Amino acid sequence: MQRSGDNDGKKGKHGSHGIEIIPGPQGSEPELLPPRGDYQTLLSYQKSEVIYQVTFRFCQRFLKRGDRTIDQMVQAARSGKQNIVEGSKAATTSKEMEIKLTNVARASLEELLEDYRDYLRVRDLPIWEKQSREAVYARKIGTKTPLNFETFREFTETRPAEVVANIAICLIHQANYLLDQQLKALGKTYLQDGGLRERMTQARLKARRQQEQKPNK
Repeated sequence: MQRSGDNDGKKGKHGSHGIEIIPGPQGSEPELLPPRGDYQTLLSYQKSEVIYQVTFRFCQRFLKRGDRTIDQMVQAARSGKQNIVEGSKAATTSKEMEIKLTNVARASLEELLEDYRDYLRVRDLPIWEKQSREAVYARKIGTKTPLNFETFREFTETRPAEVVANIAICLIHQANYLLDQQLKALGKTYLQDGGLRERMTQARLKARRQQEQKPNK
């Protein structure tokens, strides 16, 4: 996964998957409080924002008022988006919390994916095959960066439920893939650098060693 604006295939300060990795200078410990990432540049966030917008309008157009599925789908879509935001905010002080919230976002989108599938199944509507012409086209327009809802507004507001639901499914698959890569990178960074507690311990030990090495006057 890459952040919007990164060059494809190039590794910068955000790493190969767009995850911000903050090592210290070469040979030194990681920074005690690394800078917080800008969640709005994360492609996983951009896709989850589009998914929320599509889902809100899908429920308004195609589900009857009072249907409990509306709240379930809208809340799952919102949870996917908001937990990416909260995870990014937590990154400065708690890598564990960032991983936990990112995982919650992933689980929420998986729940939403099943809701869309159920909508199509119980109505005997087709779920697009992965390599179908329609799915390939939906995935292609879903790879635009930066991504926003305007790319999908016309589809969402004019196409039948079958098409809108399948477009949402394609977007969720893309977002889930990005979140899986994000979680792998976060886990690798955590194993390498530890959380805030470990960095604080390293910083105290380093300060103590430096103090002990000072010549006595």
